[in-house]
Amino acid sequence: MTKTATSPCDVAEHLRTSEDMAAYLEASIEEADGDAAFVAKALGDIARARRLAQVASDARSLRPGGEMT
Repeated sequence: MTKTATSPCDVAEHLRTSEDMAAYLEASIEEADGDAAFVAKALGDIARARRLAQVASDARSLRPGGEMT
C-alpha cells in the first residue's frame, strides 16, 4: 500500500474575518452532533485565530506610518 504524504494544517490561519469565524463555528456545531469536545476544539481554533489577527495588527502599528509592505 502506498503512503500518502500529508502536511499539518492550522485552520486558525484561514479564519481571517469575524464572518469566517462565525461560519466555522456554525458548521462545527452542526457537525458536532452533540460532541462538546468537537465544539470546544472549534472555539480554540477561533481564539487562536483572534490572537494571530491581534499579532498582525500589533506588527502593523510598529511599522513607521502603520503600513504593511
